[in-house]
Amino acid sequence: MRSAMKHAWDLSEQEAITLQQEWAGKVSLETPERFAVRRVAGVDVAYDKNDDRLIAAVVVLDADTLEVTETASASGKPSFPYIPGLFSFRELPPVLEAFERLEAMPDLIVCDGQGVAHPRRFGLASHLGLLLDTPTIGCGKTRLIGEYEEPGDERGSTSLLLDRGETIGYCLRTQNGVKPVYVSAGHRISQEDACHWILKLAPRYRLPETTRQADQWVKRASAQWTS
Repeated sequence: MRSAMKHAWDLSEQEAITLQQEWAGKVSLETPERFAVRRVAGVDVAYDKNDDRLIAAVVVLDADTLEVTETASASGKPSFPYIPGLFSFRELPPVLEAFERLEAMPDLIVCDGQGVAHPRRFGLASHLGLLLDTPTIGCGKTRLIGEYEEPGDERGSTSLLLDRGETIGYCLRTQNGVKPVYVSAGHRISQEDACHWILKLAPRYRLPETTRQADQWVKRASAQWTS
């Protein structure tokens, strides 16, 4: 799986911020016509406790049964420092390498993080979506920015996530009475469709199966890479 867009990774902090500002204007929040999802992927990144190595995992699920159909992982040394708001520059190189090891590209990617719910409207999901030219969604366990009203207690209840009057995502209750998740479109999908898909991918638990399976796989991959 080759990248659709490319840029250098050995950037300074200001160069990375400038790239975010420029590429944010390329993000599309419109779902493609005849959008059919058969393969949906989850992405996760783990930090090796013994050194500064990153381990990335991609897990592909059947969109209907939510059964795992393919997995891939990669490991690498980060070339970018740990700076809030710029995590994608640190974490995406091994993620892209893992995607290159897949037999077929997924139709939709869900990231454990942010899409446009980001100070510069360019979170990890948006960054990855542009690089791969693939619909992506950010689904975070915690809120990065924005204000919202608490949604209802029932599964499927939502409230708008707003930043200075702009809708940047949704606060979504995926299960009755559990903490909500924070959903934002990454690239090539609407905010409404992003919310719809996260709910569809979370039939039993708070987090979507893409995130749960990717978290489990990256732990297995970490054990293999560090053994």
